[in-house]
Amino acid sequence: MARDMMKKRVIKLQFNAPLILLFTFAALAALIANYFTRGWSNQQFFSVYGFQPTNFWWYLRLFGHVLGHANWSHYMSNIVLLLVVGPPLEEKYGSWTLLWCMLFTAVVSGLVHCIWDPGTALLGASGIVFMCVMLSSLAGMRDGAIPITLILVAILYLGGELVAALTGDDSVSQLTHIVGGLCGTFLGFLLARRRR
Repeated sequence: MARDMMKKRVIKLQFNAPLILLFTFAALAALIANYFTRGWSNQQFFSVYGFQPTNFWWYLRLFGHVLGHANWSHYMSNIVLLLVVGPPLEEKYGSWTLLWCMLFTAVVSGLVHCIWDPGTALLGASGIVFMCVMLSSLAGMRDGAIPITLILVAILYLGGELVAALTGDDSVSQLTHIVGGLCGTFLGFLLARRRR
């Protein structure tokens, strides 16, 4: 009897969202590398800047900038939200589809940044996070109807970023947030059409 009770109380860990967890740990490794290299690794691999189509490393940075973060606070503000919205998306669409969505968003946000503001470096997962937020608000779309949650999220979340971009003077790239949100909206409609 006691042995049966012990078996029932065993707690198991579930590797529920492999892509999101891999991204989380890869971004953490990039943050640690940046700390030990005193910013060199972020500059070389985990941030994108300038428009340099003849530079091989620039292409790597178009993907890698989403793993780089300036500090622990920057990392936490992105990753905690990603850990909330990412796993249900990975369960719904699958790891490969979500990976392509993340890669698409990384490249688009990196290109837009390099064209719009080539003199500054962009790093962080906020474009990916905003893509996931908008994608999750479209996840329940049925019969081509636009969910009210999408409209509210667009007004509150993206509208707030637009206002901050027009009025603020901080180091946060609201453009990346807006581009990530637009990517998530586009991908959400695309995936909904593909499922039909």
